[in-house]
Amino acid sequence: MSNHLFDVFRARMPAPERLLMETDDGRSISYGDMLARSAQLAQALTLLGVTAGDRVAVQVEKSPEALFLYLACLRAGAVFLPLNTAYTLTELGYFFGDAEPRLVVCDPARAAEIGPLAEASGAIAVTLGRNGEGSLTDRAAQQPADFRDVARGPNDLAAILYTSGTTGRSKGAMLSHENLASNARVLVEQWRFTGADVLIHALPIFHTHGLFVATNVILTAGGAMLFESKFDPARIVSLLPRATALMGVPTFYVRLLQQDGLNRQAAKNIRLFISGSAPLLAETHAAWRERTGHAILERYGMTETNMNTSNPYEGERRAGTVGFPLPGVALRIADPDSGETLAQGEIGMIEVKGPNVFSGYWRMPEKTKAEFRDDGFFISGDLGLIDPDGYVHIVGRGKDLIISGGYNIYPKEVESEIDALAGVGESAVIGVAHPDFGEGVTAIVVRAPASTIGAAEILSAIAGRIAKYKHPKRVIFVDELPRNTMGKVQKNLLRETYRDIYAPSKAG
Repeated sequence: MSNHLFDVFRARMPAPERLLMETDDGRSISYGDMLARSAQLAQALTLLGVTAGDRVAVQVEKSPEALFLYLACLRAGAVFLPLNTAYTLTELGYFFGDAEPRLVVCDPARAAEIGPLAEASGAIAVTLGRNGEGSLTDRAAQQPADFRDVARGPNDLAAILYTSGTTGRSKGAMLSHENLASNARVLVEQWRFTGADVLIHALPIFHTHGLFVATNVILTAGGAMLFESKFDPARIVSLLPRATALMGVPTFYVRLLQQDGLNRQAAKNIRLFISGSAPLLAETHAAWRERTGHAILERYGMTETNMNTSNPYEGERRAGTVGFPLPGVALRIADPDSGETLAQGEIGMIEVKGPNVFSGYWRMPEKTKAEFRDDGFFISGDLGLIDPDGYVHIVGRGKDLIISGGYNIYPKEVESEIDALAGVGESAVIGVAHPDFGEGVTAIVVRAPASTIGAAEILSAIAGRIAKYKHPKRVIFVDELPRNTMGKVQKNLLRETYRDIYAPSKAG
């Protein structure tokens, strides 16, 4: 029995001396280096007591070593659990308690506060810093540069990714080796990646886009990466002539369009610009094509499913759509209540089925059962339609999910923090179109009687409770929230009322 996912990478791997990545601090790392360092880290994990199926929770800054840790977890048979670097101690406490990791890896600068939290959940805490320094890499450096990979099959867990719940309780999406391997194989083929490709990798590596789409695709193709620790628009433009592809969120493309150096000459060596994690405005699509001569390829995926659809590599990349279902993925539009498949052109719930779809939510059997139809289709929560040409359109989202800067934010979590404050009567959090972030988190607040609480007080109070990207960009005070006859807050009316507050002429 092999190590299923890592064997996919190993089978496509070029010669050991071939470049895997070049970092923004000038390091060149080969495939041979990756094999050696991931082997050393896998050995260190094993010596720390990590065995097959154990969870390894990781909240560290982006670095090559952080990426090698993901590969080391695969090789050691562990379940990789990446955590957003913006998560607070309150949020981390929940994840540690729920996932019960054997090991927690954190930044050395946060060890004093995260260490006791990890130990309270029964985990061992070690460190890994932005520059590769830390107690984990110190241990790994003493280990041999080869490792006998632990046997893992297609259905064994490779990772758990937490996705926010509408009730405020995050859910751990369980992704198997084959969930990730099948998607990587399909994307390499559909997007024509080869060993000659050089990808600009400026995405975070704590969620599916930067970790499983960008990284797994390059490893499966045997290509190389320009591995950037953060997104810097001017630097990205300067790297374009050395690359063949860029994967980004819509915010990337909006900010790149603000760079004077972005033109057809700068982009002439790029064969593919890909956008995902949030809707790309048709205006951005058109402006990009005008400036660079390239049509951005937009695709659609989820934490629970990896990628489901993609606009074609060859053929029309239609703005405002997410293209066609990927090979092996079945997609239908269903009535949200009855589950009956709707006619072409009708708006309903997007449901998907395929080897890419996760096996369920960690330790939530009832939630898992509720999210799957009896015939195995996963209920995405996204509303969409299929047009006469077969292109999938996403027209809205159930459960009021907000996607800001490529990150998923569930209003209930933010509302719960605001509503708990003295001086707040109630709140409604909505997403409003934003020229930079796609959607801006916006809080509509009703003060408690006689309260004079202000926006600054609210934002200050929640600062240590939830990650910064979840914070409202505007706090608007009203006398009452609009409700229907059943007493439910009509967020659609609020979105309509405040739809233009971030327009350039009004954003201030």
